[in-house]
This record gives sequence, C-alpha cells and structure tokens, in this order.
Amino acid sequence: MGIFTRSVVSRKPNESMRLIVTAFVGVVFGFLIGLCFPKLSLTKFSLSASILTAIDFKYTEYTKLGPSSSTRVSHPVGNNGSSANVTLKKIWVPSNPRGAERLPPGIVRAESDLYLRRLWGKPSEDLTSKPKYLVTFTVGYDQRKNIDAAVKKFSGNFTILLFHYDGRTTEWDEFEWSKKAIHVSVRRQTKWWYAKRFLHPDIVATYDYIFIWDEDLGVEHFNAEEYIKLVRKHGLEISQPGLEPNKGLTWQMTKRRGDHEVHKETEEKPGWCNHPHVPPCAAFVEIMAPVFSRDAWRRVWHMIQNDLVHGWGLDFALRKCVEPAHEKIGVVDSQWIVHQSVPSLGNQGESLDGKAPWKGVRERCKKEWSIFQTRFSRAEKAYLKEINSTSH
Repeated sequence: MGIFTRSVVSRKPNESMRLIVTAFVGVVFGFLIGLCFPKLSLTKFSLSASILTAIDFKYTEYTKLGPSSSTRVSHPVGNNGSSANVTLKKIWVPSNPRGAERLPPGIVRAESDLYLRRLWGKPSEDLTSKPKYLVTFTVGYDQRKNIDAAVKKFSGNFTILLFHYDGRTTEWDEFEWSKKAIHVSVRRQTKWWYAKRFLHPDIVATYDYIFIWDEDLGVEHFNAEEYIKLVRKHGLEISQPGLEPNKGLTWQMTKRRGDHEVHKETEEKPGWCNHPHVPPCAAFVEIMAPVFSRDAWRRVWHMIQNDLVHGWGLDFALRKCVEPAHEKIGVVDSQWIVHQSVPSLGNQGESLDGKAPWKGVRERCKKEWSIFQTRFSRAEKAYLKEINSTSH
C-alpha cells in the first residue's frame, strides 16, 4: 500500500503539466482560427421575409450606423428569397416633434383629439361627425340641474367634457347627453388644474374654439352657435359672454351693454387703468367663462402655472397671448349669462385654525395672484436683460 501511494503522488506533477500545455495549445489554435475567418455579419445571410421582416433587417443595420452614415445592403423583399439592393440611411428628422426624430415624418401624429371611437369595425367609419368646438365644465353633482340646462345650449357641434371635483360621475347618466360626454374625475381640483393636465393644445387642436366654464352660470339668454358667429364677426381670439349687470359685478369691462353686440373697452374707476388699452379697461375678460380660439389657447396653456391652480391673475395677463390685445379680446353683449356665485368649490377646502373652508380657499387664491404677478414680472425682466446683453 505504501508503494502504491508514492506512485500516485509521483505522477501528479506530470499530469498537471500536460493539462497546462493542452490548454495553452487550445488557446493558440483558437486565436489562429479566428484570424483565418472573417467576422460573420447578418447581412451575409439571405433569410426569408417570413423570418426577418424588412423593418427588422433595417433596424439591425441602423444600430451599426451613425446619424448621417449609410450603407448599401441586400435584403429580402419576398418569400421567394429574391432581394434588391437599396441604400439604407438612418432616420433623423430634426423638424419632427421632440422625441420623434428617429421616425419617418409620414408616421408621426403630433396631435390627437377627444373624439370617441368604436371598438369594432373600420377606423375610417368610426366618426359620423366631428365636433368643431369644445366646452368644459368643472362640476359637482349638486349643480347637475344647472349643468343640464347649460349643456342644452350647446349644439351637436360641441364636444362636452366634464371635470368632476367631487368624484361622482356615474350618477350623471340620468341625463342622456352625459352618456356621450367625456368625464374626468379627480377630487378637489380646480378647472385650471384640469386644463393644464388634460387640455394640452395638441390634444384639443381639432377644435376651433374652447370654452372653459364654471358650473354656476345661468344661460337662459345664451346660444352657443350665435355666440360663435359673433366671435368670428368681430375677430375675437379671447372672449366671454356679457354678465347680467345686476348680479354683483366686479369689473365694468365684463358688464353687459344692452345696445351692443360686442364691446372691447370700457371706463373704470379713476386710477385703475394707466392706459385705455390695458386691463381692466380693455384686453380683459374674467376667468369664470372664457372662450379661446385654437391659437390663443395654445399660448394661454403655456402661461398657466402647474402649481397655481386657481388661475387668479391670468385674466390680467391674457393680453400677452394675442396682438393687438385690445382688438382681439372682448365681451359679447348680445349673448349674455348670469353669474350665480355658488361657492361650491370653496366648500371643498378644509377648515384650518378654526376658519371656514371657503376662507382658506380664498386666502390661497390671493396668494396665487401675488405669486403669479411676481413670476411674470421677473420672467419679463430676465428676458429683456438677456436680449439687451446679446444686442451689444
């Protein structure tokens, strides 16, 4: 047994050496084989189109190319294995919308719409009509009767969109029109919060005019189609219906004038206007019932601040969105409404420090107005400073 053990031990160094030599020879042999054969490329294979589509093939090639590089390759065009030589160029279109530069322009759809579509049939046959206008109401279920009366003033040319701040949506199906309306529900939010998030200009681009209205408006003397005619006639980009003069008006500009179709300026209290063409004497409408043209809304949307949800201060800044503002902003007198001043949204607040919920909401509104004014002023000054520095 002792002899056998010593024999085994004596062979181990020899076996180890043979393993090392074998491994080294294998590595060298593999290296030489690699030098003798060119790199395999997917382009060397002629694959059936049923296995590799033209799009898949092009993508494989694109990953090897820079933005401006191109190569001549042969790829299958049919199941019979036939091929054609084409020059493939990586797509990069700077004029496409941001994020879509790698797509061919013909497939890009930068804008959408709010048209309701079927789940069956041909897409081209989905729409029997395309509404030209959009009206939105920010609502609570308690105001359903008022909203029902208001909606009936808008024809089939309007898409109806309800923003629900109280979370109650299904109950509205008691109204037949509600079953065809669009409902968005997020609790305790304002119409400007909704507008910033759900009314992006590229989403509502199909509509000529966008109405963004409160829920507490009396519309007995209002007709939407007639209103649109007057807006077009007088070239208004931003407008609102005149307000009943006996219902607690804040501004003279929005007061209805019985002897006018439309008015664009007014006289206010001494010292309120430093120029006859600036708010609140002109270029001014309130935020309770504004109406925007497509182009005007695109500019206004970008001005709305994400964190300032009440919209206070927007009315004084709307003139920055059209030119000349004192001609493009006005009040439609012959189609007028009544502001009922129902504090429904104020009641959605919370009682803090013993204050009523509506008081907290009102304080927030005033703070937002101050913040917005400060931001706008600073933004204008920063821009003008930059322009002046680059012009010298």
